[in-house]
Amino acid sequence: MSPWLALLLAWLLAATMMAAGWWWQQRRRNAGIVDVLWSAGLACSALLLAALGRGAPVPRLCLAVLGGAWGARLAWHLWRRVRGGDEDGRYRQLRAHWGDGALRWWLFFQAQAALVVLFALPFLAVAGNPDTRPGWLLAGVLIWLLGVGGEALADAQLALFRADPANLGRTCRDGLWRYSRHPNYFFEWLHWFAYVALARGAPHAWLAWLGPVLMFAFLRWLSGIPWTEAQALRNRGEDYLAYQRSTPMFFPWFPRHPTRSGS
Repeated sequence: MSPWLALLLAWLLAATMMAAGWWWQQRRRNAGIVDVLWSAGLACSALLLAALGRGAPVPRLCLAVLGGAWGARLAWHLWRRVRGGDEDGRYRQLRAHWGDGALRWWLFFQAQAALVVLFALPFLAVAGNPDTRPGWLLAGVLIWLLGVGGEALADAQLALFRADPANLGRTCRDGLWRYSRHPNYFFEWLHWFAYVALARGAPHAWLAWLGPVLMFAFLRWLSGIPWTEAQALRNRGEDYLAYQRSTPMFFPWFPRHPTRSGS
């Protein structure tokens, strides 16, 4: 199948999923489901493009396993937060400006379907790779393990911190959060380099670079860090200001001053 036709099918699948998500949020007033479906949509795109790709079997198998597992893990992690919690602060702010109008939220959800296609372009490069290079395949797997493992560890450390009622209103400085204010975002970004390695030798290998480039732009300036930090400052005030002064924003490094949880 033509890779661009396969990408069209990925968009149709994502658009259908987002339509269902729009219906869900209209009834529950919780737009956080869009993040769950974005991750799930990319997992499905990895599987679909790997199945329909024209490349060598091994890179396509790696794409199906790694891309599918990454998206499924992230979707499940986000779903556990969305299903029983309040609407995320980012979406509460949007709702305060937009209200519950169906059309605006429909367009917002369908825009996320378009972003699924945009972020699936690295998968397209891997699925079309006719070359099996063991060294690059191993590099891709190792990068994936480091990125997804680091993100999962950061998520688990934050969840454990938040589960303690004594930490209410305090900033997590435990584990990886001592060295970066957003270690989950850092490792999420790092994981996208796995597809750069897997696409080595592909006719459109440059498409794989869109993953880390776009993800960094979105996390750093658009939908990630700016929203998260604004919400943290509203909720934790001076404690988070102190955290900002002592701890690197994105790339992990040693804190400027000794810190401890709740200090």
